[in-house]
Amino acid sequence: MLPTSPYLDLELTGRWLTVWFNDPEKRNPLTQERVHALLELCAALQNAPIQGVTFRGRGGWFCAGGDLKAFKSGVQGGASRQDFIRLSLQAADLFDAMAALPQFTVMVVEGAAMAGGFGMVCTGDMVIASEGARFGLSETRIGLTPAQIAPFVVARIGLPAARRLILSGAMIDAKDALGLGLADQITATRDMDCALADVQNSVLDAAPQAMSAIKRQLIQMPYQNREEQRQEAAESFADRMLSDEAREGMSAFFQKRKPNWAGG
Repeated sequence: MLPTSPYLDLELTGRWLTVWFNDPEKRNPLTQERVHALLELCAALQNAPIQGVTFRGRGGWFCAGGDLKAFKSGVQGGASRQDFIRLSLQAADLFDAMAALPQFTVMVVEGAAMAGGFGMVCTGDMVIASEGARFGLSETRIGLTPAQIAPFVVARIGLPAARRLILSGAMIDAKDALGLGLADQITATRDMDCALADVQNSVLDAAPQAMSAIKRQLIQMPYQNREEQRQEAAESFADRMLSDEAREGMSAFFQKRKPNWAGG
């Protein structure tokens, strides 16, 4: 059972979930309430029979990032340094949780992905941008730093490009995002649903448990030494070889039929 929240709209179709950020009048900010809702959802998705998740914003806008009005109120209200440390660590929990989802995740960027929204984009397995989409790390322009999202930005586009965008606070368009590897595909807004359907059909042909296992290995890999990588890979391979899913997949291959999970 997936948790319900007034701060997210959930649409489940078969084994694919679409998560909508649903405050378009404010450009879908990462309010504290929305962060809590996303953390609860990510926890529930760890063991859900769902293979893919699309994150998308209502109103043709992905996410404007952190809730600046709440930040300002906190400063004016006398919030302490420790209060802001806790707030930042909660954001870290969110980006870690989204990056570690066992499902294939697609970020659909329409309008703009700013600041923390840019960070969420970098946690996805695939990023599809509309033709007019913009991306920006605007924190330095208002005296802040994109501190918690920086590791995800670097992992996505590399250190040189990350340094340039983070330090300058410059905006880039969809074409530049594609060139940097931030976006994987650009499509017209009118064609977005068709593009998503193509991705979903492709992903749903993959074995769900195998996909989750290799995603988990890929996430851990940068933090392991070579011996740890070898051992992790060997154990994962052995577990998969002995799994019911692999037996079904190999049987289907030799019998020239689709495995029982394909296209579901």
